[in-house]
Amino acid sequence: ALGARAVFIGRPILYGLACGGQNGVQRVLDILKRELINDMSCCGLTTIKQINKDILYKHT
Repeated sequence: ALGARAVFIGRPILYGLACGGQNGVQRVLDILKRELINDMSCCGLTTIKQINKDILYKHT
């Protein structure tokens, strides 16, 4: 949803904590960061501020 700030991010962080403690949480955050950077790159974006509703594709 547009405007959501941290949807479905808690569970992976808790799994990381349960499986690896602080290092597990850091690993999850690193993975999420890499995924975000990759997805932004696929959209031609270089900064978080460039993310807006104009990059969404509305399937009809």
